[in-house]
Amino acid sequence: MSPIETKRTSCEVYSRITGYLRPVQQWNDGKQAEYFNRKTFKIDK
Repeated sequence: MSPIETKRTSCEVYSRITGYLRPVQQWNDGKQAEYFNRKTFKIDK
């Protein structure tokens, strides 16, 4: 393992589902796949 990889720390990603925040890792496989396929858009006013 390289020195860069040994210094990494895993982080927990949260997303809002039905009104409250929940860790993405606790979602079922289908919801996780849907989450990672999402695209963000910026709309100029």
